[in-house]
Amino acid sequence: MRRLLLISVITLIAIAARGQIISPSPSEVIDTDSVRKAFDNSPFFGLYKDNYFIFGPSVGPKATKANTNVKFQISIAQRLTKSVLPWHTYLYLFYTQKCFWNVLQKSFPMTDLNFNPGIGLTKPLFVKNRFIGKVSLILEHESNGKSHKASRSWNRISLAANIFIDPTMMIYGKYWIPIVDGENNRDLLDYYGLYQFGMSYNTLSKRFGASIILTKRKGWNLNYNTVVELSYKLSNNENQYLFLQFYNGYGEGLLDYNKFRSQLRVGFVIKPVFFSEF
Repeated sequence: MRRLLLISVITLIAIAARGQIISPSPSEVIDTDSVRKAFDNSPFFGLYKDNYFIFGPSVGPKATKANTNVKFQISIAQRLTKSVLPWHTYLYLFYTQKCFWNVLQKSFPMTDLNFNPGIGLTKPLFVKNRFIGKVSLILEHESNGKSHKASRSWNRISLAANIFIDPTMMIYGKYWIPIVDGENNRDLLDYYGLYQFGMSYNTLSKRFGASIILTKRKGWNLNYNTVVELSYKLSNNENQYLFLQFYNGYGEGLLDYNKFRSQLRVGFVIKPVFFSEF
C-alpha cells in the first residue's frame, strides 16, 4: 500500500511538472496580456501549492528515530471550465495531500496522512494594465482518513489573496469560515486559528526564494504557527529547487494537531509557475 502511494505521488508530480519546467520571466509575470493569455491557454492540469519531499529532525528536543521523519506534499489543480466565467474568473478543483513518514523506525510507518480537496473560483487581478496577483474563494475539506479516536476532519470556506508589491516581493493572506464537524477535534481552531498571512521574496532570476507564513492561533496573545522556507533553483532551465523548511507551532498534521512541534527539514521542491500557494 505504501509503495503504491509513493508511486502515485511521484507520477502525479512528474506529470504536473512537465508542462511547467520553464518559468516565465519577471516581465512576463506582471504584464497583463501575457498573464491573461497564460491563464486562458495554460494546461487544464497543473501544480497548486509546492510539491516537496523533505527530511529532518526535531529542533529543541534531542533528535530520535521517532521525531526525525520525512514530510512530503503533493498539490495539484484541475481547471474545470474551458471558457472564462463571469468577472473573468476560473473554476478549479484543488487537491493537496500531506504525509509524515517515519523512515527511521521499523517497518517505515506513515504516521499521518492528510487529505485536502477543494473547489473554488480564482480571479487574476490587474491594476493599470499590470498583473498584481489573484484572489480565490474556495470550499475546502480536510481529514486524515482514520476511524474512531484517531479520526480528524473539518470543512471551511476560504478567501485567499496573493498580491505583488513589486516583481520580487509578494504578500499573502487567507481567512476561513470553519465548520468543525470532527468529533475528536472540536478544539481544532484553538490550534489552527481563523486566518494566516505571510510574504515571500524571489530574486528576479527566480534562482533564490524565501518566505514566511504565520497562522494566528485562537486567543488575543501573540501565538502563531510559523513556517520559514528557503529555496535555491538547481538550474535556470528546470523547476526543481533545493528546499529548507522550518516549522514551529501546532497543527503541522491533523493527527497530532494539539501537540507542539519544532522541526527542521531539507530536501527538494517543485514550484508552480506564477507563485506558491500556502
